[in-house]
Amino acid sequence: MKKLSLILALAGLTVGVSAAPAKAAKAPKAGKLATVDSVRIAEARQNDFYERVEIPTPAGEVTEVSSIALLPGKKVAIGTRRGDIWIAEGAYDADLSKIKWTKFASNQHEPLGMFWKEGSMYAMQRPEFTRLTDRDGDGRADSFDTVSSKWGVSGDYHEYAFGSEPDKNGDVWMVLCLTGSFHAHSPWRGWCARITPDGKFVPTASGIRSPGGIGANDKGDMFYTDNQGVWNGSSALKWLRPGSFQGNPTGNKSAALANFPAPPEPTSGSRILTERLKFPEFVPPSVILPHGKVGNSPSGIACDMTKGKFGPWESQMLVGEQTASQVQRINLEFVNGLYQGAVFHFLGGFEAGLIPVRMDQEDGTLFVGGSNRGWGSRGSKPFTFERVRFKGKVPFEMHDISARNDGFEVTFTHPVDAAAAADVKNYTMDTFTYIYQASYGSPEVDQTEPTVKSATVSADGLKVRLVVDGLVRGSIHHLVLGDIKAKSGDTLWHSEGWYTLNEIPAAK
Repeated sequence: MKKLSLILALAGLTVGVSAAPAKAAKAPKAGKLATVDSVRIAEARQNDFYERVEIPTPAGEVTEVSSIALLPGKKVAIGTRRGDIWIAEGAYDADLSKIKWTKFASNQHEPLGMFWKEGSMYAMQRPEFTRLTDRDGDGRADSFDTVSSKWGVSGDYHEYAFGSEPDKNGDVWMVLCLTGSFHAHSPWRGWCARITPDGKFVPTASGIRSPGGIGANDKGDMFYTDNQGVWNGSSALKWLRPGSFQGNPTGNKSAALANFPAPPEPTSGSRILTERLKFPEFVPPSVILPHGKVGNSPSGIACDMTKGKFGPWESQMLVGEQTASQVQRINLEFVNGLYQGAVFHFLGGFEAGLIPVRMDQEDGTLFVGGSNRGWGSRGSKPFTFERVRFKGKVPFEMHDISARNDGFEVTFTHPVDAAAAADVKNYTMDTFTYIYQASYGSPEVDQTEPTVKSATVSADGLKVRLVVDGLVRGSIHHLVLGDIKAKSGDTLWHSEGWYTLNEIPAAK
């Protein structure tokens, strides 16, 4: 039973949840929850705005894509879960039948994060961070240099190591999954560290459970995705503030090796807001991704800095989703020293469970890849490598949701029909949170239904100011829009968003 529970847990299913006494759940009003049908309807319209194309992978090879790197000359590299690294020429072309693949390396240990720098490939493998170089010019790596291997491994299959691209200082950030996602049988499991250009290992943050990807926002701050499980009521996008505790105490046994305050031993059955107010190093999730509504298993991270080449989402975060085979969209803001923001459904229909997400910031092409091995996904293929491009037509969407002291401000991609947007009946909101507990996952608890008291449309029609009675600090605020259309008559592509309200801003 224990083995079956672990398999189901890794697939994103809540097993054996032990909930502390909580406020009784109130049944949501009809239409207030995300449904499979609404997502499928949105995906049917996706081709109006974005072109998704499957890229042929090396013939006869099992290319379960775990990493993507961009190289000079419009070359693209992929790393696979089985340890191969391939380089493609022609992955950007309209005619993909002529794509050429060259195997650059093999026998690597599940690279989960790669980049190209100064003529070498860098790969974050499970046991080490490696520099791979082709010194004789035959297209294959012949020099393999260990940059760092400080963390070690126990041999457990789930001790994944995810690596970022270099930050502004040249440091590569890594997040280390717990052993089996429940234990810490090796040093530094459940930690984030930086690896400097000269190979120094710098412990940076603790409290990690089961990461699925890592990447920076437009400010250069680093984030990772953590999956639902013990001490994680739901999956989330989390800010790796140096010195922070991310919420899971399992890796605390390595705290004595680090030179910052020991993480807390939290109270199981509490709430994140309650516990993080006791310990200022506890950084709450920036954006919680409600389980089963937004997704089950978030993965790779990319920030759109294409200046419109990928649509109107400049500075927003794009997050892969393994179980649902989707990419979600997140707008972040910084309030009272913490990141918070909203998540929206975005792209779907991918052919397998997504793992890496990589944006070409110059070209505006989004590359994604994935695998179904070990987990099920909505995409039915065993592995995939795909690209997405903006077709030039901007959808009518909520561009972002921003918190205000007495409500929210919603910005749209096109001017709204003023009469409909000013009608408070077109806005419904519910809030909820999760139990912060040592058991796996959590039901939604502490539900409330705030009232939208007024909706004021800006002169240009792009913003609607919502005054809300009943904001709840520390809860997810689920906003659903009704019969709101653009001034042009266009309908919303997606009609709901989930805002994680860590802090209520002061009045301006």
